[in-house]
Amino acid sequence: MLAFHPHLFVHVKQLEGPRAPIPKPLDSGFNEHTAYRVLGMFNPSETSDAYFILANDRDEVWFICQRHLRFHALVDTNAHHLPLANPSSSAREAHAAD
Repeated sequence: MLAFHPHLFVHVKQLEGPRAPIPKPLDSGFNEHTAYRVLGMFNPSETSDAYFILANDRDEVWFICQRHLRFHALVDTNAHHLPLANPSSSAREAHAAD
């Protein structure tokens, strides 16, 4: 069973190399400077990877492997995209400054 929090946002940290999962999000309309709301999840039986359902910057719906994604924050908002001040920092670091 897969479950996720309805306020879950993730950001892209794309893996490179010959074993990187496809599709690669930065080649598919996503960017490193945005957090994306998780719309759903899928786990195909032939792999141990989970795929997050996200809407890219063109509002296209994609299945992106969890290995390309990092937790950003739980945010109670109607937005599907959030701008990141610094994509390499986590939400915990941002809240630590508060």
